[in-house]
Amino acid sequence: MIYVDSPVWPAHGRLWAHLVSDTSLAELHIFAELLGAPRRGFDRDHYDIPSERVPVAIWLGAQATTSRHIARMLRAAGLRRPKHLTTPRPDLPVFLG
Repeated sequence: MIYVDSPVWPAHGRLWAHLVSDTSLAELHIFAELLGAPRRGFDRDHYDIPSERVPVAIWLGAQATTSRHIARMLRAAGLRRPKHLTTPRPDLPVFLG
């Protein structure tokens, strides 16, 4: 299932919401494409979508929920990808090739 929280996150002069899947990232990417969300809106385990797309996401079948529920659900589904695990650490060497 796809979930969306309330658009309360300010950035770039707009309010943003999180769009997630409790099943798979593949499901999330397909839904985001249907919604017209650009791939650059994907951030580790969710899409950031502007407030004006939230009603469209719900119309397409996303379930409205809270940010806390989204975080709990992603952890329970094993889909949570915290920033500290996905960003290279500056104190570790980077191997290329």
